[in-house]
Amino acid sequence: MTGREEQPTPVREGPLRRPRAGPGYDIRPFPVVRRAYADGLALAQRQHTIHGLVEADIDRARPLLRDGRDASGDPLSLTAWVAACVARAVEEHPTVHAHRWGRGTLVLFDDVDVSVQVDHVLTDGSHAVRSRVLRAANRRTVAELSAQVHDARSGGADDGRRLRATLALARLPGPVRRAVMRGVVARPFLSKRLAGTVMVTSVGMFGSGLGWGIPVSPAPLSVTVGGIGPRPGLVDGRLVERDHLSLTVSVDHDLVDGALAARFTERLRELVEGAFGLPGGVTA
Repeated sequence: MTGREEQPTPVREGPLRRPRAGPGYDIRPFPVVRRAYADGLALAQRQHTIHGLVEADIDRARPLLRDGRDASGDPLSLTAWVAACVARAVEEHPTVHAHRWGRGTLVLFDDVDVSVQVDHVLTDGSHAVRSRVLRAANRRTVAELSAQVHDARSGGADDGRRLRATLALARLPGPVRRAVMRGVVARPFLSKRLAGTVMVTSVGMFGSGLGWGIPVSPAPLSVTVGGIGPRPGLVDGRLVERDHLSLTVSVDHDLVDGALAARFTERLRELVEGAFGLPGGVTA
């Protein structure tokens, strides 16, 4: 013994090889479609996004949602209803969904095209997330939007084409994929056609209880629908328990200052708490 702590002999690793399955673990290929999603998330991290976490009382809206039906007789979708509320609030505050065109120009669209993410059950019983753009959601009824969401969950023809296009993009070399995505984001009219102007995603469908999600999205405005849970509140001077919905409002801070973001969020909460667009709810 020399009194000095012996250093471990460094291990020289050979070329990276694909591992094989063994006892205690499994090996699976990285899903091809996730390559495109990962590139989109990396692009979104370049955006200066601010988030607001809010709770909205939906005790008035929940029974109206349960009792309401679309043209096919299916129950109204919570995601579609929130999309309708978001679209109306955006129509009143259009800067929140503005798209930059070059360095000195903003494009503010009249139509609010809302991209929603839905859980689609595949034929083998597995689940996949699919997106559907609800065109001109500010001019559609909740029942019309709900029918589109149900169609996306069942895998409509438009969703199949979108999935095939995403897979084709994902199979391109990484630098090419990222260049394509940057090109889409830089062109407002193309971005609107492919991904809408606003994103609404629901993480509450996968769990229960109050809770918020913090999205990573290149959209100028994203609204994340979280969980539903009880909260005490004063109604006509009485303390009662009411159902509340967790919402995360995320905006591009380069385009929207805090005051405008707060006004938009407050208007969105008013529409949600007033059960906007539902039978018996507020109409404006």
